Order: sequence, then structure tokens, then C-alpha cells
Amino acid sequence: MDRNIKVTRDSPTWLIYLQLATFATYLYGLSAALPLLRAELGVSQAVAGLHGTGMALGGIAGGLALPALTRRFGRRVVTWAGLTGMNAGVLLVAFGHALPFTLTGFTLAGCCGSTALYVMMAVLSDHHGPAGAAVISEANAVAVTAGIATTYAFSVVAESPAGWRSALFVPVASTLLLALLMGRVWVPPVPAPPPPSSATSRRIPYGWRFHVAGVVLLCCVALEFAFNLWAAELLSQRTGLSPGVAATGLSAMLAGMAAGRFGGARLALRFAPGSVLLASLGVTLAGWALFWTGTSAPVCYAGLALSGLGISVQFPMGLTRMIDVSGGRPDQASGTASIWAGVGSGSGPFVLGALGDGFGTHTAFLLAPALIAMAAGGAAVSRTRS
Repeated sequence: MDRNIKVTRDSPTWLIYLQLATFATYLYGLSAALPLLRAELGVSQAVAGLHGTGMALGGIAGGLALPALTRRFGRRVVTWAGLTGMNAGVLLVAFGHALPFTLTGFTLAGCCGSTALYVMMAVLSDHHGPAGAAVISEANAVAVTAGIATTYAFSVVAESPAGWRSALFVPVASTLLLALLMGRVWVPPVPAPPPPSSATSRRIPYGWRFHVAGVVLLCCVALEFAFNLWAAELLSQRTGLSPGVAATGLSAMLAGMAAGRFGGARLALRFAPGSVLLASLGVTLAGWALFWTGTSAPVCYAGLALSGLGISVQFPMGLTRMIDVSGGRPDQASGTASIWAGVGSGSGPFVLGALGDGFGTHTAFLLAPALIAMAAGGAAVSRTRS
């Protein structure tokens, strides 16, 4: 590996960073809103969890449609159109006071937001070449930092006379401001790759390690989204904090994720992705134990921060692992990974919500160590000799 590779943060790079930060204000804003939305609508935890399922199904649909959209309209149009559709979904939630409107809003935002997200990742990778992995890691750290600010602002606004719905206008305002300031900026186009030859386009079955790596990725994403959508609910129940104040628990978790993602690229340069993934699962388990057994706000915040530190590198390491065992088919592996991730992000919050209805949120959070055990077992079994 060339250690002299440097990152050049030019105007197009900063545009993508800020677009990704805008995406994060939607993702973590709706995550913080879910417990308050559930209380307002008076629905069960399982029904509320369908909002996360809608986001996941929308994300899968957006990922499947992305190649055709970029071929037809180009990356720049698809990115801005995706952010526009994302904000339309957020506005549906902000103005909708009935379940059909909020479910539709979450699904639309998930579909359009994920479409923009995938394009942004591809643009950064192409624009920075050998430094693409480091830039993508840094971009995700910037996004999580924006998510921390969003969840904190959400908790403050939720306790104010303006009410929690007014906080959902942050993504809309951020997108409009970014379009006004940097709407003319874009990344120089890159030459289109040559079409695959008949020899490379043959359908060759993946090995068993690839499918196991997909299950591991599903478990990791399910774990992250279960924490995103239900940790504030459990924090409120365990500590007596109001739902609005408990939303700051998500900020603590995101702080851990930001620290982990800023440092994750350095770890990946020294250790194999499977080893980093296994270590991160151990850190997450320790954080969960601290959070799950805690009854005071400081202890629970510490547990959530430690959980976020472990969760931070699980998606990039899980995705890298799938690509590594794909037999030299990174594009196809990434497409398949988006489906595994979509299933995980939809099923994790829904299953935890359904368990919460039957056994209580505290007991339902035993799903977390179960997912950690499955992911760790799959990662250990599928490791290759190096």
C-alpha cells in the first residue's frame, strides 16, 4: 500500500461532504422523532417499527433503480433529485398527523435519500481514486457529526413551545442553503468504464463465505438501526427522562460513532477487516451491557457512546468483507450488500418493536447481544487464511 497517498479536499469534495451531512440530518432526525411520533399516534411499538421497515424498503428500491437513473439523467441530477425527494418525505412526516402519511413519508425519504447516498459514495470513490476509501470514511464521520448536532437540536426543540415537528425542517433548510451556496459546483465527469466482456460477465456462483458475509452485514445493520430507533425509548424508561430529553441518548451514541469512524480508516490500514469487525462487536457488546443494566442517565449515556464506538466500523468492514470474498466482483457485491443491508435496517427495528410490545422494551433489547453473537460467529467461521 502506498503510504504517500494524500487527500485533496477540493470544492467538489466539500460539496459531497455537506450533501452527506444534509442526508444525516434527515436520517437521525427521523430516528429521534420515532418515539415521539409513536406516542402522538398512539400506536404499538411494532406498528411504529414499520416506519423503519418503510425506510428500508425504500432504500432497497432506490438502490435497485440507481443504475438506470444515473445512465439516463447523470449523477448530478440524480443526487439533487434524491435530496429533493428525501425532503418531500420529511415534510410528509412533519405535516402528517395520521399513520398513512407518516409511513409514506418515511418510505419516500428512505428511497430518495438512499439513491442520493449511493451516488455520493460512487462520486467520492471515482473522484479520489486510491484515496477513495479514506475519503469515504471521512465523509461518513462528517455525516455522523452532523447527526450529533441534529439529535441535540431535536431534543431542545422538542421541549420548546415550537414542538418536535418543527425540528424536521432542518434537512429542508440545509438542502436549500447548500443549493444556493454550492449549487454550481460539481465533480468533473470521469470516462465511462468499458462494457464487460463475455468472459467476465458470466454468472459464476458465489462461494459460501460470500453468503455468510451477507448475513453478518445484515446483523450489523439490524443492530445499528435497532439502536437508532429504540435506544431513546429504553433510555426514557430506565432513567425517567422525558422522550424529548431522552433523544440526547442518540447524540451520545453518534459521538461514539464519529470517533470510531474518524479512527476506523487507520485501523483498517493495520488489521484485516474481519479482525476489526470482531473487535468492534466486542466493544458493542460491552456498551450494550452498560446501557442495558444502567438506571442512571450518566451510565446509560456512557453505554450508548461505547456502543456507538463499536457500531461505527461495522458497516464499512462488513461491506469490505463481502467485496473481498466476491471473487473479484466488487460492483455486484456492493449491489447485493445493499439488499442485505436493507433487509437488516428494516427487520431489526420491527422485530425489536414487536418484542417490546410482548415483553417490554428492556427485555426486547436482548435482541442486541443475539445479533452480536450471530455476526461474530459468522465473521469467525468465514475468515480466510492470510
